Amino acid sequence: CVLGIDLGTTSVKAALLVEAEQGQVVAESCCRETQAHTSSLEAGPQGMEQNVRRIIKALNECLAALPQQQLQRVSHIGISGQMHGIVFWKKDKGCKWTECGTGPTFEPEEVSHLITWQDGRCSPTFLSSLPLPQSHISLATGFGCATVYWYLKKSPDFLKSYDAAGTIHDYVVAMLCDLKKPLMSVQNAVSWGYFNSRNKSWNTDILKKSGFPVHLLPEVGDPGSIAGRTICAWHGIPKGAIVGIALGDFQCSVYSCLTERTDAVLNISTSAQLTISMPPSFQPPETPDPSSAVTYFPYFNGDYLAVAASLNGGNVLATFVDMVARWTEELGLQVQESAIYTKIIKAALAQTDSKLSVHPTIFGERHVPEQLASVSNIAVSDLSLGHITRALCRGIVENLCSMLPVQRLMETGVRRILGSGTALARNEVLRQEVERIFPFPVVYGKDVDAAVGAAMVM
Repeated sequence: CVLGIDLGTTSVKAALLVEAEQGQVVAESCCRETQAHTSSLEAGPQGMEQNVRRIIKALNECLAALPQQQLQRVSHIGISGQMHGIVFWKKDKGCKWTECGTGPTFEPEEVSHLITWQDGRCSPTFLSSLPLPQSHISLATGFGCATVYWYLKKSPDFLKSYDAAGTIHDYVVAMLCDLKKPLMSVQNAVSWGYFNSRNKSWNTDILKKSGFPVHLLPEVGDPGSIAGRTICAWHGIPKGAIVGIALGDFQCSVYSCLTERTDAVLNISTSAQLTISMPPSFQPPETPDPSSAVTYFPYFNGDYLAVAASLNGGNVLATFVDMVARWTEELGLQVQESAIYTKIIKAALAQTDSKLSVHPTIFGERHVPEQLASVSNIAVSDLSLGHITRALCRGIVENLCSMLPVQRLMETGVRRILGSGTALARNEVLRQEVERIFPFPVVYGKDVDAAVGAAMVM
């Protein structure tokens, strides 16, 4: 068995893959919501942080729900997770191992909150005050290195409490293998900023000159390489199981379904991405174009993906549902958010069209951070929840399509769209809009794609 784990923005997913005649198949899978969002004391409302203990609790619940006899057969573990974000810990006190019902497990000890990719504490003015990275990707708020600079300038004592850092999935790999120094894949390193993907090294000279604590930077390895072995049995998984270097959730979602270079992958989870694979010889430009909506992400075996990476995906719908719930509460009524979600999707399915035009970028976009959301073409006839939800779902897909237009997909020889991600798997209206907007056949995956991809890499 191979175990795949994905530590997402809103949930933890696990999938067990077994060998069958037709190749690897998913024998079991499990998903648990983390409910880990927490307030940021230092950054206030601009901060976006998650409680690491809650994430690991969801991970433990996920593994405890999988069949013990299958876990005892696990020989390899692949782990992916949300990129860009950063968590700090004390090397010798990162976790403590304890016994639970399904065997030994670890609990976070001296660990900070996870400052996520959605964090907004680094304003454009703050970012422009930082040294220029030697990287093909523009620096943005929510990037690990930008967050370190923020602490360095606003709360330097915070950094003195820790001597290690990584993404949330790097942390889990370090704890499982008892790594003395965190290890990070090229995929995650690029997502932090100040990393040159051509020579696979941090911009240490640039960083040192500005007083950046370079001792916090992890060592970097190739995606698909091995990080170590489990130091003890874990939820029944044998001690000594091979653990892969932590991978980007997006790359793993793509890996779980991309088989042909003529496929484009559309992933809508908390955020959203539309991607095409670049030719094997492709190298990204030395310097980024800050106004470009397309970024080049390292993939596997030295390849790159051209990606329209939108900050606005399932999180837009979640915000809309939250708004409806608050309005309802202000009117003196109580409705569960899950019930609202089900009802608005049902209402939108009854409205095949809506003249409303929703530009859904409430979280901005990295290439135009100042451009927020708007609603236009408002008519009396289109004010029902069904019309608004339909227009919102359409807007999410249209926004992605404006970043990587159909024309460019056609020019690169795309013949099919592969749909993946939790929001797409659970929302039929989004799927209808994808099929309406893209003139290609669309094939859908599961909502555990990243976990499956992480396992497949192993």
